[in-house]
Amino acid sequence: MTLESLILPLLIILFFAYKIYKSQKMKKILPDLLKEGAIIIDVRSPGEFAGGHNPLSKNIPLDQIAEKASSLDKEKTYILCCASGARSAAAMGVLKGKGFKHVMNAGSWSSTLIKS
Repeated sequence: MTLESLILPLLIILFFAYKIYKSQKMKKILPDLLKEGAIIIDVRSPGEFAGGHNPLSKNIPLDQIAEKASSLDKEKTYILCCASGARSAAAMGVLKGKGFKHVMNAGSWSSTLIKS
């Protein structure tokens, strides 16, 4: 087995390890962020959202985030989520481009579920 043949499997393992780490980190800090007034925004489609979501989250689909940004308070902290983290990353870019400073990508919406 050559080094070149190990690179792709290693990158895949590292990618999933990072996603697990990020999810666990979010679950750890989320209760404090919510106590401080953070708002969870799920950027999945309404159908996906209806199929399961954090009851504390607000659904603003990615294709509507730019137009609805004007109704959001730029001083609040927003925790964005979706199915995998890709759309929430895109939404984070949109909001940061509109001057929002306190925006986080939680990745999967299940990362925003915390035990009471």
